[in-house]
Amino acid sequence: MVEGLETELKELIIEALMLEDVSVDDIESEEPLFVEGLGLDSIDALELAMAIDKKYGVRIKADDEENRTIFSNVRSLAAYVGQHRAA
Repeated sequence: MVEGLETELKELIIEALMLEDVSVDDIESEEPLFVEGLGLDSIDALELAMAIDKKYGVRIKADDEENRTIFSNVRSLAAYVGQHRAA
């Protein structure tokens, strides 16, 4: 279940952030999303949070202290979305 959600989130990241040269297979679930790894920035985080809200009904607040943990990698993002998504 989580593995399928990880794949969905990888697809969402590519689509929402228009990462044309990146495929799902290029993104490791444990790889950092920011700075190292994919090299995303705060604008990317905002766009990704909006895409997650739209697709899964999971709102991630900009000032949430847990954001660094939630967005640390695809696996942690999938765990958060899996726990909080609308039925």
